[in-house]
Amino acid sequence: MSVKQDSLIIGRQPLIEAIRAGKTIDKILFQKNVEGENIHTIRQLARENNIPIQQVPIEKLNGMSKANHQGVMALVARVAYMDLQQVIDHVVSNGEIPLFIMLDGITDVRNIGGIARSAVCSGAHAIIIPDKGVGALNEEAMKSSAGALELIHVCRVNSLLKAVDTLHLNGIQVFTSEMRADKNLADLVLNEPCCVIMGDEGRGVQPYLAKAADQFFKIPMVGKFDSFNVSVATGIVLYEAMKQRMPS
Repeated sequence: MSVKQDSLIIGRQPLIEAIRAGKTIDKILFQKNVEGENIHTIRQLARENNIPIQQVPIEKLNGMSKANHQGVMALVARVAYMDLQQVIDHVVSNGEIPLFIMLDGITDVRNIGGIARSAVCSGAHAIIIPDKGVGALNEEAMKSSAGALELIHVCRVNSLLKAVDTLHLNGIQVFTSEMRADKNLADLVLNEPCCVIMGDEGRGVQPYLAKAADQFFKIPMVGKFDSFNVSVATGIVLYEAMKQRMPS
């Protein structure tokens, strides 16, 4: 695994100091069965700051750096994650109509980068991602987004279902793509506060999350093929939203 050394925090005390100083961490890597001084403190700080922890073999850590890592490393985030409620409040206070994209199970960072580009170009306000099960917003994601990931709010949450609840409490409708849906994309009302959930191309949106959505929609296709690439599909959805929101 090739990782730029300036994107790593190596060792226990440096990681504690970095988190307390407000540095944004993408995830923490613990050597399997690691114990000892400061491990409990790191776990507690990770919980408080919604930072994912991953258990990995020592060989992985050794391959990432030759420094004395003490069984602990962290990947520095390339973007500053935002609180969902704060972003909603910010959008509303600016007199704008919220338009969010939620990503469920999308692991290809090139797709995430492409989605970010479409989101910025279409006027979306934020991308909502889970703290686990999504591609890391690393160098490749940044490159694929052509810098767009630095221009849009990214909200990392520990539960997409709770995020849907937060959206609903703020009067934001949630739509889910579903190939067998009766309603076409153009039939959705996208010029009102809304969030669109986009799922993995193979699995789609997880059933428990889809059940929480307000409406299902499909993107009509002429050719007999499986589906659009998720980045392309998201771009189509966002273009429809932008078209509906543009002054006539």
